[in-house]
Amino acid sequence: MRSTLKLDRIVLYIDAIVFTTMQTLTKNYILDENQNAIAVQIPIAEFEYLEELLENYGLLQLMDDPIDSDRLSKADALKYYQALQQNHVDR
Repeated sequence: MRSTLKLDRIVLYIDAIVFTTMQTLTKNYILDENQNAIAVQIPIAEFEYLEELLENYGLLQLMDDPIDSDRLSKADALKYYQALQQNHVDR
């Protein structure tokens, strides 16, 4: 039996951190010529923090994936990971 209760608590904790962070972000609104907000600029440190939170949230979701899901062998996983890295670099 998997301990999804622990993961649920972690996810709730991360949700609370994201909510709190979103409330305290240093936001600079970029306006068009009609003074309509078209983008938001945030400091790089805050962006990197949000990026890390999202990555951790994604990892938690993967960890909570059902046990009977398809699994890769170590060799196949390495090939898949290298392909992901190559695709990311190519963009």
